Amino acid sequence: MTNMTPGADGSYNLRDFLVQTAERDNPGDVFELESSKMLEARVDGRIWSKLGAMIAYKGNLNFKREGTLEGGLMKALKRAVSQEMSPLAKIEGRGVVYLADQGKEVSILRLQGDTLNVSGNDLLAFEDSVKYDITMHRRIAGMAAGGLFSVKVQGHGLVAILSHGKPLTLRVTPNEPLFTDPNATVAWSGNLTPQLRVDSSLRSIFGRGGGETYQMVFQGDGFVVVQPYEEFEQGVGGESKGGGISDLFD
Repeated sequence: MTNMTPGADGSYNLRDFLVQTAERDNPGDVFELESSKMLEARVDGRIWSKLGAMIAYKGNLNFKREGTLEGGLMKALKRAVSQEMSPLAKIEGRGVVYLADQGKEVSILRLQGDTLNVSGNDLLAFEDSVKYDITMHRRIAGMAAGGLFSVKVQGHGLVAILSHGKPLTLRVTPNEPLFTDPNATVAWSGNLTPQLRVDSSLRSIFGRGGGETYQMVFQGDGFVVVQPYEEFEQGVGGESKGGGISDLFD
């Protein structure tokens, strides 16, 4: 593959551009990185992805929005927080699909009997062999993108996660708990259960602030993955989308 050299006016030779940006043919795993910000997934059966992450596909594939919560109360909760949640899509058939999300970096992880918790907004895709479960976090409704719920993935198979910029993994030890901004928290080891607390005294220095400042507190023995970016959705970061959602949580 050649390196593109722009002309004096900043333009590129079309042939060089086509060669440089062409699809990479790397047969092997179900998931391959086309670039640091684009995932190629070879589907022969079924995979799962973040809803809306498909940017192109080839072959005979079907896409279906998948409800992540079942049961009367859970369905009601899902409807109530639909603006904050990032539902999953089920991709079935045989073909190749290309996935990306807002220019975020993509990291592919191979689970070998492991368990990982991923912020709901930062899970791009996973193989059908991987089991998943949704965790609704308490007392932070309407707070942050992905902060309302996380997805626990476990078992054997490939998982693709997202981050704004290069992720950083931080250790948590029994003698040294870790405090993170939920808006910058991407994932954490399966044995850790974050506690959520409010400290309004830190609103001017911890994250963007805007009233009550939420922190995730990790204690025990494990790791946490953070990103160099605070991810907010419209209407959050101190202001709740819609009224009464937080009343559903203890």
